[in-house]
Amino acid sequence: MNSAEPHWDGGGPERLYVITGGRSGSSAKTTLDLVTLIVARSAPRPGMQPEQAAIVRICQRPLSVAEISAHLSLPVSVVTVLLSDLIADNRVFSRPPVPPAKLPDIALIEAVIDGLQKL
Repeated sequence: MNSAEPHWDGGGPERLYVITGGRSGSSAKTTLDLVTLIVARSAPRPGMQPEQAAIVRICQRPLSVAEISAHLSLPVSVVTVLLSDLIADNRVFSRPPVPPAKLPDIALIEAVIDGLQKL
């Protein structure tokens, strides 16, 4: 290849533009954050965009949006556009992560400690 020929930079912003179709968000209303879990509903279908097919393949077990981004080496913003489309097409579903356990009331902890000290 000589220096006069154009060179396609597979990691440049043009690739990301093509992957998302130039969109920065989806038309479907979805609330995705880094820890939202994504699970595939089925296997990839023929003719799917390669990045979307990869998401469906790797999400046979629950993965967070951040993990999907890391697996595909794509920015989270691009992954959320792709996921929003997959959710709208009913190819994957999202679920919030299991919430952390609520801490017990401080008064209850103090009462337990007081009771144990009296033993």
